[in-house]
Amino acid sequence: MVPYPDGVPRLDLDAYVAAHSYSWARLEQLVRQRRRSGAESDELVDRYQQVATHLSVVRTSAPDGELVAYLSSLLGRARIAMLTARVPSWRGVLHFFTDRFPAALYRMRYWWLGCLAGNVVAIAIMMIWLARHPEVEQNMVSPQEIDQLVNNDFESYYSENAAGAFATRVWLNNTWVSALCIALGILGAPVIWLLFQNVANLAIVGSIMVRHDRGELFWGLIIPHGLLELTCVFVAGGVGLRMFWSWIEPGQLSRAAALARAGRTAVTVALGLGVVLLISGIVEAFVTPSPLPTWARIAIGILAEVAFLAYVFVLGRAAVARGATGDIGAELLEDRVATQA
Repeated sequence: MVPYPDGVPRLDLDAYVAAHSYSWARLEQLVRQRRRSGAESDELVDRYQQVATHLSVVRTSAPDGELVAYLSSLLGRARIAMLTARVPSWRGVLHFFTDRFPAALYRMRYWWLGCLAGNVVAIAIMMIWLARHPEVEQNMVSPQEIDQLVNNDFESYYSENAAGAFATRVWLNNTWVSALCIALGILGAPVIWLLFQNVANLAIVGSIMVRHDRGELFWGLIIPHGLLELTCVFVAGGVGLRMFWSWIEPGQLSRAAALARAGRTAVTVALGLGVVLLISGIVEAFVTPSPLPTWARIAIGILAEVAFLAYVFVLGRAAVARGATGDIGAELLEDRVATQA
């Protein structure tokens, strides 16, 4: 730094360029490479952060237009290179499942736990009301359809197809519903409608089965996979509603910034839920219709649910304590890096 005539410090731009030109040239080289090793991909991220800091310093202390334009262009190309990197980083995958995903779930816990509690209460109320008003059931479903459902369709649904194909179909369907809850979250109302459709269908089928003395069969087939499956759907619903609230009440951020942050975190949750729903689909295809005793199948379902909650509240809490936010792209944003610098 050199002083202005009035004593205000000024950056010696030539010296600063000479000191950091290697970092810029190296970032240029990494950006131009079509293939990168895992170490080079990590270096790309590190160099990106360094150059973002350099740009912040130049803008603040010596705003040279040509240099600012060059560094901004370089960072833009580096950002695209990081987002489209073809070489997978196993360390990055591990970091996603040990830090980013559980941190996102933990930070949003009140939203999806509230969504879960509200929907469970709604299911209970609907089932009780339908049980006390059988005429409503008769107006929705014919006696022949009820008989077919109670005595055949409900139980055979889980075993009439090959387990592998059934698991894939279930996974795709549940992933689609969860993705819709997140993608439509910005609008608010569609999320509530999707959740209502799911809980209403469950309540109607459940009330029919219970009222016809098939409650043990119903719960014995629903609980093994349904605990984890419905939890995932309610997590997606809670995250979607959080996105809606982010532009209604953005806090200290602008509405655009708040929505962008919520959207990036929602992407984290959507990617992670795909894996959890795959586990749920495997349980539904291989455990739910298995010849295991009912208590054993239910125990497996409860164990899967407890494992997920422990993942969130033990691993997620620890990840948040380490500084993880669940924001899938935060480290790639120039303004975030510059602010930290």
